[in-house]
Amino acid sequence: MEQQQTIKQTASLSGIGLHTGATVTMSFAPAEPGTGVRFKRMDIEDQPIIPADVDWVTDTNRGTALCKNNVYIYTIEHLMAALAGLRIDNILIELDGPEVPILDGSSKPIVESILNAGIQTQDAEREYFIIPSVITYEDADRKSELIAVPDEHYKLSVTIDFDSKTLVMQSAQMDNYEGFADQISPARTFVFLHEIEYLIENNLIKGGDLTNAVVFVEQKPNEEKLESLAKFFNKPEVKVNGSHTLNNTELLFVNEPARHKLLDLLGDLALIGMPVKGNIIAKRPGHTSNIAFAKKIKQLIKEEKAGKSMPYVDLSRTLFDINQIMDFLPHRYPFLLVDRVVEMSDTHIVGIKNVTMNEPFFIGHFPGNPVMPGVMQIEAIAQVGGILAMNLVDDYKSYTPYFIKIESVKFKQKVLPGDTLVFILKLLSPIRRGVCHMSGRAFVGGKVVMEAEMMAQLVKNE
Repeated sequence: MEQQQTIKQTASLSGIGLHTGATVTMSFAPAEPGTGVRFKRMDIEDQPIIPADVDWVTDTNRGTALCKNNVYIYTIEHLMAALAGLRIDNILIELDGPEVPILDGSSKPIVESILNAGIQTQDAEREYFIIPSVITYEDADRKSELIAVPDEHYKLSVTIDFDSKTLVMQSAQMDNYEGFADQISPARTFVFLHEIEYLIENNLIKGGDLTNAVVFVEQKPNEEKLESLAKFFNKPEVKVNGSHTLNNTELLFVNEPARHKLLDLLGDLALIGMPVKGNIIAKRPGHTSNIAFAKKIKQLIKEEKAGKSMPYVDLSRTLFDINQIMDFLPHRYPFLLVDRVVEMSDTHIVGIKNVTMNEPFFIGHFPGNPVMPGVMQIEAIAQVGGILAMNLVDDYKSYTPYFIKIESVKFKQKVLPGDTLVFILKLLSPIRRGVCHMSGRAFVGGKVVMEAEMMAQLVKNE
């Protein structure tokens, strides 16, 4: 079990917004468990609050922006990365302007501010979304690919390739949170010199400065261009002396650009709304593809919470095999319809039934088009529930589970030979006077095929 975290005391930072050029003060305040990350615009009447959630992302052009009721918060990715990297679950961020300050172009100043304020463990368990199977996203126009693979930890791997001789293909990884503060958070944002003209013309970097970004140079500009850049950045001069960066800015890491892209990915995926367990592999990621991928994962979370998709279950495990199951249940072939139990607690159970062509009911039930009878599915889920009920009494061999009510039964999809039925049941209330009330769903391929609510009574054997 892991507990949720918030900031221990208030803290604040001030700086200029990269795109708006506005000076903004940003304050952090502790928040109650379960409230998540929220932004509050202090400079607007009624001080509106915007949740840090991918559902409210409206712009990914050179940064990630939230908008609710026409109230914006721009360039949130570095802040969100800092919170995700430090594992801050609940916090209120107060801003007196529309954009998170760019600071030095990394997450490091925010990380330092939060660490100085302290991190407080809260009396609430952290809830994860566990990647249930391989999830993919591809943007052919941007040549971006993102893949999420099941893993018991949260890992990020990023590869960037700009087809540039100056900034060669490179990768960065984050296998755990421990090295985030020192190895990932200092990585600064970057841009190519030839992109700056477009950014200036489109009013996108009003707060841009050579101290908050690394500018890569592929072709040395002429003196007129250098003078124009010096004027824009309010510098005595801007130069390129044999280095591949403007003003010969030295990189903090050989792969600092890849680390920064990983930083952006971490921040954008934090908008999913809950921490994830899985291995995320990204090729040429950007804010647009990051957010599209985050929305795809968020949709899976919504479907799981609505009971439309199966939560993550390690189907390779075996808690009880068929012999142990027969120790719990009085059923025998051909009426024993549970093959394995893979997971169980005091409030839930996960059981497996492998549906084969050799099932005796297929002989007479639509033999030309075999379909598992609905009543057999009900019997199978009831048997899984019986194992849960029997496990909750001490002398279980002295009792037999009899189901006294089954209701709200729905069949969503046919179950065919070759299917693997996964039954997930949970208690709806504690057992009282031997009566067990539970609900359950059956899944095939991650999709719900049937569901039911059941009540069983444990009767002592005579």
